[in-house]
Amino acid sequence: MTRKRLISFIVVVQSVLCLTHLFLYQTWTFSAAGRDAAGALWVKLILGFLSVSFVAASLLAYRYTNAAVRAFYRVTAVWMGLVSFLFLAAVSCWIVFGIARLARLDVNFHRIVEVLFGAAVVAGLYGVFNAAWTRITRTTVRLANLPTAWRGRKAALISDLHLGHVRNGSFLRRMVAKILKEAPDAIFIAGDLYDGTAIDARRAAEPLSKLAAPHGVYFVAGNHEQFGDDSKYLRAVAAAGVRVLSNEKVEVDGLQIVGVPYRNAVRGGNFASVLGGVRLDRDRASILLTHAPDHPEIAEAAGVSLQLSGHTHLGQFIPWSWMARRIYRQFVYGLSQIGKMQVFTSSGAGTWGPPLRLGSNPEIVMLEFE
Repeated sequence: MTRKRLISFIVVVQSVLCLTHLFLYQTWTFSAAGRDAAGALWVKLILGFLSVSFVAASLLAYRYTNAAVRAFYRVTAVWMGLVSFLFLAAVSCWIVFGIARLARLDVNFHRIVEVLFGAAVVAGLYGVFNAAWTRITRTTVRLANLPTAWRGRKAALISDLHLGHVRNGSFLRRMVAKILKEAPDAIFIAGDLYDGTAIDARRAAEPLSKLAAPHGVYFVAGNHEQFGDDSKYLRAVAAAGVRVLSNEKVEVDGLQIVGVPYRNAVRGGNFASVLGGVRLDRDRASILLTHAPDHPEIAEAAGVSLQLSGHTHLGQFIPWSWMARRIYRQFVYGLSQIGKMQVFTSSGAGTWGPPLRLGSNPEIVMLEFE
């Protein structure tokens, strides 16, 4: 992204945030009787600060990684999640008020605001708790032409840990322990191990050195590793003993395992070219590890048996979950099929931006092959 485009993006985001906070302020202080609600001045000051806090914290986070910046970023990230719920609550307040006026009912608008805003905060706090509770999701995958040696074997799929200012090495250590407890035969890491913010990449990846499986541990880069030069991230992952797959195929006991990083898979033409270059044997089962389920039709046309992805987060929480479903349709989450190929999209183990999840759960996926 060029400097000019980056500045334009920041201006747009900050403008949206300012307008959103202004809407929350107007909703909180509105009175049907024509009087402002009590405390309008301090509400204005607090919301004014909060409206610019996340952009400021994000800019700092991309350059610095000290304790103060991490704490500031975490607080503002949680607030951004709460803002989404508060915005929906504010819209609901006006809808209820409008319906009541049409029905000629006398309602206390500020009491409605208090109740719905309170519910929004409770929902947001539950979302913080839910985002910290990683589940194990189990599923069985039946693949045609699967080598006999792979029948009954298990593979772990984990994606979107987003190590950075919210989650770091201690979080990765917990994920590694959970995976090892399942004793998988192979482990797939489907990108966005890092968040893209300032971080000691090698130190953060050290827990991966404990990750081991009889038939290998594999990684492909996601979009957050590839915002810019991804070399420091890939070197850190490789140094921890994980096999980094970049537009290549490996064969393990007759099973073809292909890895295509995000940058080479996001454009359909490039993706098709890469898959053509790895020369898949269509008469044998294959697994494609790629970060996002953007072009499953291209992978299916190339003869892939099973695609493993992440990226969508299942939207993390409302209203973004609605948008994610609209964009990725049946491929937004879980096991789906297109033609002869199956696709499993994980909701991911971590979070991006607000560390909240509501309507989606952080997970490690255990696949059993039949």
